[in-house]
Order: sequence, then C-alpha cells, then structure tokens
Amino acid sequence: MKLTVLGASGGVGRQLVTHALADGHEVTAALRSPEKLTERHERLTVVRADALDAASVRAVVDGADAVLSGIGQAGRHDPLRPASTSARALVEAMTSTGVRRLLVVSAAPLNRAGTGQSSLTRRLFGPLLWAALKELYTDLERMESVLRDSALDWTAVRPPRLTDKPGEGRYRHAVEAGPAGDVISRADVARAMLDFVDDPHTYGHAVGISR
Repeated sequence: MKLTVLGASGGVGRQLVTHALADGHEVTAALRSPEKLTERHERLTVVRADALDAASVRAVVDGADAVLSGIGQAGRHDPLRPASTSARALVEAMTSTGVRRLLVVSAAPLNRAGTGQSSLTRRLFGPLLWAALKELYTDLERMESVLRDSALDWTAVRPPRLTDKPGEGRYRHAVEAGPAGDVISRADVARAMLDFVDDPHTYGHAVGISR
C-alpha cells in the first residue's frame, strides 16, 4: 500500500513511518523540514511540504492509497491552528486528487459526553483538561468538524495522555466512545492508525484508543 504521512518528524509521525515500513508499505514522509527525519529506507521517500497549504499537500497525496496525519498544536497558543488548517488543506487536496482515506490524531477530551469513560473522567478530568488546554482542543474540534463535513473516508483517533514508552502492539478502542484508559504510547497510537487504514467500521468516525 502507498501511504503518505504528514507531520512525519513529530512523536506520532515518526512512529507511523517506522511501523508502516515494518509492515511493508511504501511511505512518502512529508514535512516542512525534511532534514528532521533521519530514517532511511528503500521504500521511504522524504519530501518537503507545508501541511497547511492545499497546493503543497496536493503534490504529496496524489496517488496515495491513504494519508495519515500527525499534525497538531505545537503549543497551547499556536496562532496557525495547525490541526484545523491542515484538515482544510487535506480535504481540498484529497478531493481534487481522488484520494479518499484519511486518518488523523485528535484527543480523548473531545469525547465531551464521556461515552464509554469513567464518571471521574466525565465529571472532573475532562472539564479540567478543557479549562487548561481550551485553545488546543478547540483547534482539534474544528478539525473534526471539517472532516465530518467532507466526503472523505476519514477517521479521527482520540488517544488520552501520550508517552514515549515502547509500544506493546495492543490497545483498546471504541468507535464514537472512550477511550477507556488514561494513557497510551505514541508507538501504539501509530499501530492503531495503521490497523484502521482498511477497517471500514472506522470510516467517518472518531475512535477512542488507550492501553
């Protein structure tokens, strides 16, 4: 399968590239600063692209079987609103090139109703996180809204707190619910996203994932 990974130098993005290559896929890693990705492989192509610009994105998604994005906020007050801005660019670029499958990283607190989560998470931790990181989650919420209004076969993966621990190769997931747990490694987020690429049950949905 031909996969394009955006945000390939980030925590989840690097894991996506590594896992996709291990799975035998052909990978195009698109990032603003290609020198930040030092991995080399015969099935890996590293290209310069601006994930916030539809014309730049169009060149790297054309011909892909699926696109996976690790683009998110660089900080609480990122004026570029990268999650939602890149989502708009991706929808435009993918619609014009006929590429339909898109997977993005979102966040657990976007499950505002708390479906499939503990009462403590619903009543305490969720509201506290929104109060502390409102701008970040608002950008992710706009991103998901852009995807829901598109005609793409999209999936927004919603993990809880991320760690850099080695992946376990397993995870729990729930469509339009959860996550059930409160932590997951970036490696296992990547594993889940790649597993979901050809899973039609995740098309058009947010999916909570956790350890």
